[in-house]
Amino acid sequence: MDQFVVNATIRKDTGKRAAQKLRQNGRLPAVMYNSKGESVMLDVDEAEFTKVWKNATPSTLVNLKVDGKDNLAFIKDTEYDIKSDKNLHADFHVIDEDKPLKMNMKIHLTGSPAGVREGGRLTAHHSQVVIQCLPKDLPARITADVSALGIGNKYYIKDIPVADGITVLTEGTNLVASVSAPKR
Repeated sequence: MDQFVVNATIRKDTGKRAAQKLRQNGRLPAVMYNSKGESVMLDVDEAEFTKVWKNATPSTLVNLKVDGKDNLAFIKDTEYDIKSDKNLHADFHVIDEDKPLKMNMKIHLTGSPAGVREGGRLTAHHSQVVIQCLPKDLPARITADVSALGIGNKYYIKDIPVADGITVLTEGTNLVASVSAPKR
């Protein structure tokens, strides 16, 4: 698991003027929510956050260091200004490291199917999978290597290799991809 770090400090000032003042100084107003729904207002370096935000996916865990204390979190939401190309606000959701997560993850197809090289056509069917695991076991992505698929072959959810500690909750008989014969 790639580890991104965002440093933050707790902020006391609230309101539109306080947020504008933070942004003028290259800072970003943010909120951290815990598993109980409690919130803490934060002050984050805008450039540091943007660097992480541009490389993170919805399933990427971030080390949110609040006044030096580590918190494992997801970036749940951002407010982004396309005109200025800057983030205006961010929401973090801190998770419990010892509780399993249930995640809906995109399936990335890799490889060039043998059947396609023979003139067949690859069709992607099921593009997402639901997994459950501890945060430390959360994969960066779920990959399905379809290079061995010949014409008429199918790739199912149950064929996706997953690491120990990860449970696939999606029905194993769901079709991920298939290669059909060329149309005449």
